[in-house]
Amino acid sequence: MTQILHDANEKKAAARTRWAILAVVLAADVLDLLDATITNIAAPTITQDLGGGSGLVQWLGASYALALGVLLVPGGRLGDKYGRRRIFLLGLAGFVAASLACGLAVSPENLVVARLVQGAFAALVIPQGFGILAATWPRDQIGKAFSLFGPVMGLSAVGGPILAGFLVDADLAGLGWRPMFLINLFLGGAALLAAIRLLPRDTGDPSVTVDGPGSALLAGALLGLLGGLIDGSTHGWTPRAFALLLLGLALFAGFCHRQRTAAHPLVQPSLLHNRGFTSGLILGIVVFAATAGLLYVLSLFFQQGLGRSPAGTALGLVPLSLGIVVASIACYRLIHAHGRRLVVAGLLIVMAGCGYLASLVINSGTALSSWELAPPVLLIGLGMGTCFGTVYDITIGDIAPEEAGSASGSLSAVQQLANAIGAAAVTTVYFRTAEGGEAHAMTVSLLVVAAATALCLPLVRLLPRKAPEEQHH
Repeated sequence: MTQILHDANEKKAAARTRWAILAVVLAADVLDLLDATITNIAAPTITQDLGGGSGLVQWLGASYALALGVLLVPGGRLGDKYGRRRIFLLGLAGFVAASLACGLAVSPENLVVARLVQGAFAALVIPQGFGILAATWPRDQIGKAFSLFGPVMGLSAVGGPILAGFLVDADLAGLGWRPMFLINLFLGGAALLAAIRLLPRDTGDPSVTVDGPGSALLAGALLGLLGGLIDGSTHGWTPRAFALLLLGLALFAGFCHRQRTAAHPLVQPSLLHNRGFTSGLILGIVVFAATAGLLYVLSLFFQQGLGRSPAGTALGLVPLSLGIVVASIACYRLIHAHGRRLVVAGLLIVMAGCGYLASLVINSGTALSSWELAPPVLLIGLGMGTCFGTVYDITIGDIAPEEAGSASGSLSAVQQLANAIGAAAVTTVYFRTAEGGEAHAMTVSLLVVAAATALCLPLVRLLPRKAPEEQHH
């Protein structure tokens, strides 16, 4: 009897430990999601405090996503090589330290560099989560753990910008926007202490290789291209802007050559010979870039055009976040039956939402109420959620099982890189057309996003018809 009680207590303790590990992994993912989106709301306030103008607004959105996207795949391989616990702890500690640097930044350059570092450390943390859970949860129960990611991320997507907006408006201790970064010292610090205590030790596999040169070439290429785009849109198309663009193109050519010749490239060459995967990759780049940029200009329009506070802006964008969450959840259930038709539906809904909102702005300018804005903003969110929940699941519909891991990692990285590109490109359109007024800038930006979305429609026919069967059991 004593042995039975002892075994039962051990099982309960093991279960509590598993749930605590899940909480740590979820906390890290929530921190990443929050810090990827909070500058959408706070960018105007930050530029008023630090200066930097439109260039800083563009870099705030692009820098974090750029570093995260470039290093996401290498971050996963570093976990395989040196042990997931070690890389997770290193990444989370660095993320907290970089958050402190963000909160203490005294110049635009300080803040952009700190955001790059923050994104780089996030790229060490995020890829380790699923591997850690797979090592600590029984196979017959791990689905229960993974099922919590959707609701928790959904709540964070809605609540994160609201929290950021209220923190900025509260002006705690006269610190303005800084507490939205400094709060990571408490949230991230608590997660780090729990991770040190709870995460199981693993040794890793020293034979795993990491393509450092390929990652460096890609990082340099994107920094050059984004730097040239932002410098040209901010300071005019000077020789410096063109030089940065040419440097970026040259480094990108070097990256492509590296991918063809490296023994262990970041993207498996066989994936790029798959028509469905390549089409989905291109479609995803355009969709995620357009929608990421749209999120930024909506926040700018709410604050600079409509005169809303950061908290008011966050509340005004709640319908968009709700639309994304609701549509993503619904598409998870519908994707097996409807396949790529959902992608078409999502693209058309985004276009309809952009057209609806553009017509309101054309007719009413900046004299729009929250009630008038809510329907088109919700519609755009529903379209985004329909695309977000389907594009990449469909893209891997006909790849070989042994390519699934590389494909998923590559697509996740490309999504972040597209976010960086979109944050720079669409805000460039907004700032370059703002001389005609905020309403004109918003209208042009909406039409550009709608046009980019329309260009994706022909690519849908090249996608696999269905997502992999096993994803929907």
